[in-house]
Formats: sequence, structure tokens, C-alpha cells
Amino acid sequence: MSKRAIIFDTDPGIDDAMAILFAHYAESLDLVGLTTVVGNASIETTTRNALYLKERFAIDAPVVRGAGQPLFVDDEAPPTFVHGDDGLGNTHYDAPSGTPLGQAAAVWLVEQIHRSPSPLTLVAVGRLTNLAIALLLDPTIQDRVEEVVVMGGAVGTNRFTGNVTPCAEANIYGDPHAADRVFRARWPVTLVPLDTTMTCTMFQEQAARIRDAAGDAGRFIWETTRFYEAFYYSRHKLAGFAMHDSLALGWLTHPELYQTQEARIRVVGDGIARGQTVWAPTATQYPPGAWDDARPVRVCTGVDADEFLAAYEQTIVGGTKGY
Repeated sequence: MSKRAIIFDTDPGIDDAMAILFAHYAESLDLVGLTTVVGNASIETTTRNALYLKERFAIDAPVVRGAGQPLFVDDEAPPTFVHGDDGLGNTHYDAPSGTPLGQAAAVWLVEQIHRSPSPLTLVAVGRLTNLAIALLLDPTIQDRVEEVVVMGGAVGTNRFTGNVTPCAEANIYGDPHAADRVFRARWPVTLVPLDTTMTCTMFQEQAARIRDAAGDAGRFIWETTRFYEAFYYSRHKLAGFAMHDSLALGWLTHPELYQTQEARIRVVGDGIARGQTVWAPTATQYPPGAWDDARPVRVCTGVDADEFLAAYEQTIVGGTKGY
């Protein structure tokens, strides 16, 4: 079976860690590299966590440290109340022994896109700063990428319009100018927003089943998600947690489970609506305006949550074979 070569741009983060394991064990994906960005934790912490996952689970992909601050807006304190002080649910695992490649993520991205014998897919589940800087360094990369899959934003089709403000999702809010550049570039973009991810909850029973069937990976998922689950219970009264970042990968492995709609996306850069992903469905006619030069984006507006959760469990359990 031909594998889809991906670079995973991430800010681990509990749901990021779950997604990294999914990418590692998915038979249809070839994980070429992990690039890190500030977001769920500081850049030092997200890079450390990516290195830890690489070492603990023998992930054969380099870790490349990326942007530690957004392009133009002021940075804010990381959401420790969601992911813990260490970004992995206050599990405080031992520090990894390895180090990231001695190269900035944006530079490395440009090099890999040009060197790859076939077009790469970029999966970005944090702020889009690394991708925006890579575009600034070399605009020609937008013609050499197979697809950019973004977990972020909210367009309101399933009543979800934001999670850090009433109108903004955390990844897009964290660097709105970078997001706007990525959405307006020529490369094909698929957006997996809160509209989709907030409808897909892994409940405690399934997490426990994975813990008992998937060896060390299952135990890791269980341990790190205890903090995450407590946050979701306090916020949403759920005995479970949303599968945000893994759903970006699910678009690549199980696209038949998703409902989509084409739209042009622009992002508000500042003010009360900072980070809002404003969409203009291509099926609707609008007067000339700010969306005229925006490229059509595929927006995932829904997913068969039960089928995706079953696929996630099968991938993790099958990939580890209980060891």
C-alpha cells in the first residue's frame, strides 16, 4: 500500500500527543518529521514533549524546533489549565536525552518540500506560524505541496464558534496573521475546525479499553488524558475529551467519514474578533470585497464520530499489538 508522506506541525499538548501516536501507527501514513510551535505550552516544552514521544515510542522521524512566538500579536500565557504545566497532563515524565535538529522548522520545511521525490502533505494542528514563515522564505513551496490539513478555527455550522473567545479557536487566535496567510496561499487546504472536532468525544470507557489493549502507548494515553478529561468535565460536564488533532489525520486516513463544504476563509487579525475564521461559501455570491483573492478551502463540517473513534482505537491497538 502506498503511504501518504506527511510532516506533522504540532504543539504537544495532550491531544497532539494522541495524534502523533495515531500518525506513527497508521499504516497509510509515513511520518517524515515533527515540527514544533509554541501554543499548548512554551516552545521549549512542546519541543521537549515531541522529543520524549519520539524516544519513548521509537518514532523514526526528526524533531525540528519551530517558532516560539507569533508573527505580530503579543503572545499569551500557555493554557496550563487544559494541558498541565508540562503540556502532558502534569505527568512529569523524565526528560528526553535527544535534541532537535539544529535548524529552524520553517527552513527545514522548505528544504524537505523541495527535496521530497513526491509532494508532501503538511498537517498543522497548532498555530500556523511555521508554515507562514516558510511561505515568506520561499513562496514557490505552495506549488509543491500535495495538501495542507489544518486543525483549527470555527465557522459555526454546528454551533461551535470559538473556545478561547466567543468567536475564535485557540490555534487561529494564537497567530491570526499566520493563519490568514496560510489560508490565502495557492496550496490546497483542508480545514478541520471545532465544528467537527467538538462533536467527537472519546469517553472514559474507550480510553480505559485502549489502556488495557495497547501496551505502553495505551498506558500513556490513559495517564496523560486524566488531566484533560478533568478539564472537559469542569467545562462541559463530559466524562471524556474532544479528539481535536487526531481528526486532522483522520481526514487523510478515513476521508469517507467526513462531510465537507467549499468556502473562502479570511482571519481577523486584531480587535474584539481577533482570530475569527470568517468563511464565505463558494456557492453563495457576495459583492466584491476582502475574500476576492482568497483561495477556496475545503472545510470539514462534520464527521461520523463513532466510526472515527473505532478507527483510532483500531489503529493504536493494532499498531502496538499489545506491547
